[in-house]
Amino acid sequence: MAKTTVKASFIAYGFKWLVLILIVGVAAGTLSALFLAALNLVTIFRDNHTWMLYLLPFAGLVIGFVYHHKGKEVERGNNIIFDTVHNPAAIIPFKMVPLVLTGTVVTHLFGGSAGREGTALQMAAATADQLHKPFKLNAAERTILLIAGLSAGFASVFGTPLAGIVFGIEVLLLGKIPVKAILPAIATAFIGAYVTELWGVGHTHYSIALILPLTFRGIAYSVIAGLAFGLAAIAFVKLTEGFSHGFKKISYPPLRPFAGGVLVLLLFLLPGTYKFAGLGIPAILDSFNTASQGSDFALKILFTAITLGSGFKGGEVTPLFFIGATLGSALSVFLPLPVGLLAGMGFVAVFAGAAKTPLACCLMAMELFGLSCGIYVAIACTVSFFISGRHSIYNAPENKTPRHFLFGKIRNLFF
Repeated sequence: MAKTTVKASFIAYGFKWLVLILIVGVAAGTLSALFLAALNLVTIFRDNHTWMLYLLPFAGLVIGFVYHHKGKEVERGNNIIFDTVHNPAAIIPFKMVPLVLTGTVVTHLFGGSAGREGTALQMAAATADQLHKPFKLNAAERTILLIAGLSAGFASVFGTPLAGIVFGIEVLLLGKIPVKAILPAIATAFIGAYVTELWGVGHTHYSIALILPLTFRGIAYSVIAGLAFGLAAIAFVKLTEGFSHGFKKISYPPLRPFAGGVLVLLLFLLPGTYKFAGLGIPAILDSFNTASQGSDFALKILFTAITLGSGFKGGEVTPLFFIGATLGSALSVFLPLPVGLLAGMGFVAVFAGAAKTPLACCLMAMELFGLSCGIYVAIACTVSFFISGRHSIYNAPENKTPRHFLFGKIRNLFF
């Protein structure tokens, strides 16, 4: 009788998690598909109506007004999710989903320089957390579900399930791998990515035309490039934080993104700056084929730091891809490595330094560009991770005092 009871409890527990995984994976994939389709539509519309840029300050005013009056609890975005994982408290408000989705789409419609990962993470994690009470999850189970949500959100928005699996765990900078979270993270990441594809929403394809055989010189050049990528990550974090502190001196919050929109609009008046609007995918693709201008990565840092620092909505990751790819591409003038290889290394290495996720970034590179770039990318991501120290795009306390399960102790000896 006792064995039968135990068996029934085990089956019920397994069925519960099967249902949870399916709900989170399908929800994340569907929300990302909706989000990506909306971004594609508004980007095409903006490209055909560039006068929309002149309305950016007013779009910022609307976003700021809505968040000030309806979304104060979710203003901190990803950091709310990380805080909830480390210190479980109130359920993440579901209003985060429509607010961040709408706010990000509006930001891109009017030309704000922002990304998409933050939105996907917030939608997936907030949706997952709504299941906490109906399924009577304890604190440990809730943490596992939130990690699964992060993995599904990342995997579905970029189409990289392997990177999504690791990202959901690694971004939290835990002291050790939460073993119980691995299987749910794997399942939700693959389901999320698959569901997004089922909806017919594609992802941008990048390719590295030439990868040289690895040599000692190639390793040395990769280290030098990694140093540059780490410094770029620091510059991005510090400038974004600086603008955020500066805009907070404006007492009425809705005026902060309005002022930020004015500054970004003034920058758009400079010749050749439209490529810094929105995601900037065309410029990223070009960087893999021809050397980018040396100022491209710096201007993207400036545009994005003002946009996000003033309170517009969106993620940091795609701008970091832009910054890294164009910086790597520009370095090809000085470093004797193929332009596409350097662009690909920078694409993930600046992100690795700024988000403290070198393992996820290495996997992402191999999913996007192929296995042959692995060693070059691993060197660049690791160097960028160490050089960037404690600077992070995420402001949860754990991200400022990292305890990375693989690199944490090593880095703490030097930084």
